[in-house]
Amino acid sequence: MLAAYDDRWPLLFARERARLEGALAPYVLAIEHVGSTAVVGLASKPTVDILAGIFRLSDTPRLVARMEKLGYAYVEKFEQEIPERRYFHYPAKGGEADLFHVHMVEVGSPFWERHLLFRDFLRSHAEAARDYEALKRRLAEVHGSDREPYTAAKAEFISKIEAEARAERAKLSAGKSRDPPAAARASP
Repeated sequence: MLAAYDDRWPLLFARERARLEGALAPYVLAIEHVGSTAVVGLASKPTVDILAGIFRLSDTPRLVARMEKLGYAYVEKFEQEIPERRYFHYPAKGGEADLFHVHMVEVGSPFWERHLLFRDFLRSHAEAARDYEALKRRLAEVHGSDREPYTAAKAEFISKIEAEARAERAKLSAGKSRDPPAAARASP
């Protein structure tokens, strides 16, 4: 289930991002590489997770056919589990391992913010990334390819990291608001 970090993951993301931007314009506002493949050095399932930020989720019906033309499959049933996300996987053919998962959400939504916070925290905190990898390896041994209990068992760790990331961001924001403007700090 888990593979050692692969230097090709960012390159695969960059190429796919270009394809998605072309196909989803003008509805897509931002496309981000998220998940473990977005953190250098972190072991992961070898599927690149992509966060496609759109203005309104109600635009999704216009985008399903475009994604299908790219070879993606739309999994409508997952809307019941996570109503604020539209999920696609590539390739759409059965029997092959997915190369990409696209999570289409509104830019600025809680889903968008949580995934970027988590990714950015792991990118800037090597110890947290190592702890996450160790947890994933233990869970992979216990749960094998049974994704539901594996994913559920990671939830507490992910929530803890998200809380730490929010606290760190708030602390940084509070520090910036107390700094006087550069002009006020300059000597006469």
